[in-house]
Amino acid sequence: MNSTELKELQAPLKQQYTDDPQTAVITMRAESHVAEGIACKVETGRQLAEAGLHPAAGGDGSQLCSGDMLLEALVACAGVTLSAVATAMGINLADASVHAEGDLDFRGTLAVNRDAKVGFRDIRLRFALESDAPAESLDKLIQLTERYCVVLQTLKDSPDFSVSVSKT
Repeated sequence: MNSTELKELQAPLKQQYTDDPQTAVITMRAESHVAEGIACKVETGRQLAEAGLHPAAGGDGSQLCSGDMLLEALVACAGVTLSAVATAMGINLADASVHAEGDLDFRGTLAVNRDAKVGFRDIRLRFALESDAPAESLDKLIQLTERYCVVLQTLKDSPDFSVSVSKT
């Protein structure tokens, strides 16, 4: 896909969202079901993924870890956004990869230390780019990728959150 094709593809959507902003608000959903042992099954839209405890929390490593899945969602979103922005800017990427790593103190999630944070303390996102584009263009590419990456922006600026329970 080139810049013109991308713009043609997105133009009617942008116009619709300008004309009727409510149509731009989409509710996305995910669901899991508790599985045998300490695990849950998540429908990914393509296949069933089974998540369980990370080895640092007592898992055996045979199941996906939700912390890893969070980082995987981040690199997936950043990669798709990078590709779309590069296409829109007319930047040729001969090769590109996105890497994320995060620091998690398991004392928090295992209730070993009440002062230890539950969740990631730090997340680092790194892009490795191979391109003949000038450095200024690549800097702008990363700036716009960061700005428009849904997962990255959600992590940086947490949304309002609610939790509820229903008894079946």
